[in-house]
Amino acid sequence: MSIDTGTRTRDLLWSDVSDIYRSVLDHPFVTGLTDGSLPHETFRHYIVQDAHYLRGYARALAICAAKAPGENELAMFAEHAAGAISAEQELHDDLLGGLGLTSEQAAALPVAPATRAYVSYLLATAYGGSYAEAVAAVLPCYWIYGRVGEHLLAAGSPDPLYQRWIAMYGGEEFGAVVDAVLDATDRIGALASERELGLMREHFTTTSRYEWMFWDGAFRRETWPV
Repeated sequence: MSIDTGTRTRDLLWSDVSDIYRSVLDHPFVTGLTDGSLPHETFRHYIVQDAHYLRGYARALAICAAKAPGENELAMFAEHAAGAISAEQELHDDLLGGLGLTSEQAAALPVAPATRAYVSYLLATAYGGSYAEAVAAVLPCYWIYGRVGEHLLAAGSPDPLYQRWIAMYGGEEFGAVVDAVLDATDRIGALASERELGLMREHFTTTSRYEWMFWDGAFRRETWPV
């Protein structure tokens, strides 16, 4: 056993990123959603990049499904891969319409540096690493979004577009999805070797940092410097 009896893998992973999560909550992009100060142009940049990101994220989830040792987790990650393309893209289409942009126009816009780096890391880890490593790498996008959504839901937003986004990630349906992946993470971690658990922690921390960088890049409306 790689961790002490009674210690859940999720608790170990979260202890590594608690400071990163606080930095996410304090970021002006996130605080601007609830006080309504975030410019729509900035949110539009974020939604465009998120649409680019989800295409890569769906592929990483599909790899998790392919590497899953059991049918239940295979089915779960395959369903989530499809959901990343369908359900969340439907939300994006709705939000983009409110921001004066079609999904076709959004798809034609460039992939920003943070988006490219995050997706590249996810896919490299999912393809080249073990099942445990792949799940640890995709987990922050579930878990941090769920925690941020819950946090923002309590405050709400005066902006209907932002409130729609908050309701999506702070709602019970997405919370149940996150809980299912956390349960899988605990099962994986309980069977992982000490070395593999160390790799899980490394990947989880790295992609948690990418979560912050993704919001920061959106806030700055990041473009390629050259």
